[in-house]
Amino acid sequence: MKIITLNREYGAGGHSVGITVAKRLGIEFYDRDILAALAKERGIDISDAKDVSEDISVTENILRAITPISYNPTEEIFEQQREFLLKIAAKGSCVILGRCANVILREAGFDTLDVFIYADDAHRMNRVSELIGSDRLKDVLKEIRRKDYSRRNFYKSCTGHNWADCRDYHMMLDSGLLGYDKCIDLIVEAAKQ
Repeated sequence: MKIITLNREYGAGGHSVGITVAKRLGIEFYDRDILAALAKERGIDISDAKDVSEDISVTENILRAITPISYNPTEEIFEQQREFLLKIAAKGSCVILGRCANVILREAGFDTLDVFIYADDAHRMNRVSELIGSDRLKDVLKEIRRKDYSRRNFYKSCTGHNWADCRDYHMMLDSGLLGYDKCIDLIVEAAKQ
């Protein structure tokens, strides 16, 4: 079985898909907990680990406590994550959500199945409305743009690649069209081959 990396548009259900894929395959699932574990490993207390994400501004706050004041935050974040991801991957099969894991692990020679989950705007808007607890179109669109912008910039600045470029993935799945269950089935089937 392979290491599965999952990148996703905000509101496309990548987190839900990733968790279920990991459960079905009986392997570990890693998401925003990666940086929380990194901080814990380095002896830094994070009171609310669920808020740690790919947003550079949030991650910078953690890394300021880990590293000296003079550093390039994006490069430092990438190096810290890279080091941690390589440790995780060395343990064996797992699902890793985001964190440029597809590029990091491929460049390190790991056998991965790299997946990008996306969806149409209507699907994403409905899901994000539920996630943020607002049905105001302006709020929903602002949050979608903010999250996708942050992920796209982090990916580009760390890897030099374009976040949703099909050449960085083995599979690109439209969860709005296919539904989560079909996406899960396709990923599980591909991982077993």
